Amino acid sequence: MDRYLVLENGAVFKGQAFGADKEVVAEVVFTTGMVAYLETLTDPSYYGQAIVQTFPLIGNYGITPEDAESDMNVASAYIVREWCEKPSNFRSQGEIDSYLKQAGIPGLCGIDTRALTRIIREKGVMNGAITADPAKVDMEALRAYRVTGAVDACSTKEIIVHKAENERFRVVLMDFGMKANIARMLLKRGCSVTVVPARTPAAEILAMKPDGIMLSNGPGDPAENVEIIAELTKLCRSGVPIFGICLGHQLLALAHGFRTEKLKYGHRGANQPVKNVQTGRVYISSQNHGYAVVNESIRPEIAEPSFINVNDGTNEGIHYIGEPVLSVQFHPEACGGPKDMEFLFDRFTGFMKGV
Repeated sequence: MDRYLVLENGAVFKGQAFGADKEVVAEVVFTTGMVAYLETLTDPSYYGQAIVQTFPLIGNYGITPEDAESDMNVASAYIVREWCEKPSNFRSQGEIDSYLKQAGIPGLCGIDTRALTRIIREKGVMNGAITADPAKVDMEALRAYRVTGAVDACSTKEIIVHKAENERFRVVLMDFGMKANIARMLLKRGCSVTVVPARTPAAEILAMKPDGIMLSNGPGDPAENVEIIAELTKLCRSGVPIFGICLGHQLLALAHGFRTEKLKYGHRGANQPVKNVQTGRVYISSQNHGYAVVNESIRPEIAEPSFINVNDGTNEGIHYIGEPVLSVQFHPEACGGPKDMEFLFDRFTGFMKGV
């Protein structure tokens, strides 16, 4: 069955349908990862977005449910050059077409994803419609589409407790749309983890007497979360060690009075280079974000950039002066992706030890 992608600038790509049979409007973004497509599809940071895979063949090792990073199917659509109908992997429990059908995610294949990626790189992220009939797309409504209410849609609705076998610390993890590997990285280091909804008041969190507070990744415009930012301001004054990742990093910056901006096409993939500002060392990181903290808005008496993106110089981390607070834009838990930055979890446990 023919299916089309119509971009808000009028460009039309004809391909073939797979996955769920439905039409959607979404923000079209690309990711450069060669593997970890299931982890990508289950990453809540993709809420409201149509994911374009730049790697041309997707699905060759099948679907393994235990590799999922959440139990949510939040991606609006999935766009690939080619999908593998006969995967080969001893762990595989199915193929990607059946997975997308079950998840309710429409797929589009057989288009020139390289040409599509070049348009997004040159023109910036734009909205797109997946449709059977391009002539019926309401272009005005397409251009007006915005991703809103993303954190509330992706955050847990109840408190969930994960007990560490050899508990050394107790960490409250604020869920803004978290990837499961964040909790696994903490449990691995002897941290019992209490996952709480994004809008949990600071007083309620502090009443749990945590040794540390973790702020997860998540989707959407960080500046939209005004009430959450106000609660984070209170948490920053508590003296409890805090570690923020991705959206958590951005929200911490906003809580300190800094600014964020939307990037032209964002950073998504498992091969993004970041540089330690102090040492000059470059690390390869996994990333998935469309917004960044504005370096020029960071007040030097409060904080300073700790990492920057090698490709475009945008902020990738902040060191807060005199505070037990650590935050980075990339994903040190990286699943799938490079393990270069896992040591940041050890730095966080060092804060909790008072080191």
